[in-house]
Amino acid sequence: MSKQTAHSEYFAHETAVIDPGCKIGKGTKIWHFSHIMPDSEIGEHCSFGQNVVVSPGVKLGNNVKVQNNVSIYTGVICEDNVFLGPSMVFTNIVNPRSAVVRRDQYVETMVRQGATIGANATVVCGIEIGAFAFIGAGAVVIRDVLPYELVVGNPAKHIGWMSDFGHRLHFDSDGLAVCPESKQQYRMENDRVRKV
Repeated sequence: MSKQTAHSEYFAHETAVIDPGCKIGKGTKIWHFSHIMPDSEIGEHCSFGQNVVVSPGVKLGNNVKVQNNVSIYTGVICEDNVFLGPSMVFTNIVNPRSAVVRRDQYVETMVRQGATIGANATVVCGIEIGAFAFIGAGAVVIRDVLPYELVVGNPAKHIGWMSDFGHRLHFDSDGLAVCPESKQQYRMENDRVRKV
């Protein structure tokens, strides 16, 4: 079933729930049993798999890919071209308790352009995941992740660097690396990576 708003045209499966007051960009696709809540902002050409929840106030850029069973809670901001793997988890309260209401204490989590978060990974709130960072499947992220950084494990630890295209980078003695697919060059300086 195709739905249209005053500002955009998008596709939503008939089982999806789209609350009034959300903004959904042109070309976005929302699949079975997903719920987009009020005051959320979704860019163009995004894709939401089955059973996805987008909470109020969430902001997603263009071309964000959200796989099945992901809940994106209030406080999460994802820039363009972010990939959220199946069943990955965001949090938005540092110290949750069932008996204590902390709705006024949601903590922001920023996911920068082009970052990938693997299946079943957990991202603890209040951190920033840098542009084109790569979070391995099942990782538990409790600290900021640098641009292009590859982290895995519990807690997530640095094991390398990734290119824009998602290839592992290997730096030579001069601190240079080349992506095998794009041929883009990268330089390591002061324990950080940048495109040349």
